[in-house]
Amino acid sequence: MRTGHDVTTVRTAERELMAKLPPGTLMQRAAAGLAATCAGLLGRTYGARVVLLVGSGDNGGDALYAGARLARRGAGVSAVLLAPDRSHPEGLAAFTRAGGRVADDPFEVLAVADLVLDGITGIGGRGGLRPDAVPLARAARGSNALVVAVDLPSGVDADTGEAAGEALRADVTVTFGAYKPGLLIDPAREYAGVVHLVPIGLGLPSVPAVEALQHADVADLLPVPAAESDKYRRGVVGVVAGSGRYPGAAVLAVAGALRGGAGAVRYVGPGGDAVIARFPETLVSDGSPDQAGRVQAWVVGPGLGEGPGVAEVLASDVPVLVDADGLRGLDADAVRARPAATLLTPHAGEAAALLGVPRERVEAERLASVRELAARFGATVLLKGSTTLIADAEGPVRVNSTGTPWLATAGSGDVLSGLAGSLLATGLPARDAASAAAYLHGLAGRHAAQGAPTSAYAVAEALPDAWRDIAGASAER
Repeated sequence: MRTGHDVTTVRTAERELMAKLPPGTLMQRAAAGLAATCAGLLGRTYGARVVLLVGSGDNGGDALYAGARLARRGAGVSAVLLAPDRSHPEGLAAFTRAGGRVADDPFEVLAVADLVLDGITGIGGRGGLRPDAVPLARAARGSNALVVAVDLPSGVDADTGEAAGEALRADVTVTFGAYKPGLLIDPAREYAGVVHLVPIGLGLPSVPAVEALQHADVADLLPVPAAESDKYRRGVVGVVAGSGRYPGAAVLAVAGALRGGAGAVRYVGPGGDAVIARFPETLVSDGSPDQAGRVQAWVVGPGLGEGPGVAEVLASDVPVLVDADGLRGLDADAVRARPAATLLTPHAGEAAALLGVPRERVEAERLASVRELAARFGATVLLKGSTTLIADAEGPVRVNSTGTPWLATAGSGDVLSGLAGSLLATGLPARDAASAAAYLHGLAGRHAAQGAPTSAYAVAEALPDAWRDIAGASAER
């Protein structure tokens, strides 16, 4: 599992460790890891042209010490000092002793650089790049050089992943001691490129701010039927979805539900004929949800329009997933009063409506938004988007690390809802069901797309392959 710790936690751990070490040891550890990564990226260090963009403070010091190491290995290293009177003095002295030079013309050295180290701002930076740094950042990005961020791309928020202004997009980010939440959450995740973690010996708390599950973690969550299992013991999921206008939503939600581990799927709604035509194993009912028979979890909302069913499902005593049209006008008090778990799966627009804020705010403040929704509704919330986030009242926010932009296709969310609801019916807690579903869904999207446009139904059909990939990771341990 990949975990991310907030700035306050990281700085506390750094102070505690520095108190036990000789002065400068921690920075040297970071610089050694940074220089080693840069050397590996360059392939041939001798004769390579490296440019350091050096801000004030420790982030600039890391860059200077790493530049000194690269200079001693034969690289031609130039430093662009954005605040010459506040550059890290020991780092600058070490840099010049090693043969590094301070650039007279920043744009001249950037134009011919093989690698640029972004040490402009560190984890304390807020609000985007300062105006004087913007031309340098643009020149670095416009060159043919690899851009390597020191701990965090300059201009993004380490704790939230927000980019409130211009930021320098990196090809690689070398982060020290711990992943920062912003490195795992868009838009900062996109700015970070490939992230390398350099351990520096920090003692961090066991509970992080965010966490990203990996294959082995999801494998531990997936249900495996026992020899004596039957369809009812494996769980039954009910799906209330579709309408005369959107019968396909019913088909897609059921497609996801049938591939989520539950033993049976009950469908309630006007799309019964379409569902049976594609999936004859579905148990179809044309009555209300409370007349459909016993289920272990409900999914309600995909393609429902103004149709009935939301109130009856919310009144049940089993876990409920609410998506799409089911979220419209959802009563927070009614959700909080439920005796069983509730999982909400909005996209940014639906989340904005639930919070009463502009969509742009949700997209810019994804981490804060998912936490606020979880607290307001007393529910587990899966916020869909380029980075899918899962939050509940307790524990770290989970960040989904799979997926592809090709998943942004009509009906993809319906498949995800059915899949997550099915996992709920198998007995997984809402947080785990949402996390496993998002991971499987993203992986299935990659299988289905393979670099080309795909469809929601193709994603559903690829779910067994994704499941087998993950189960294989468990078998190999």
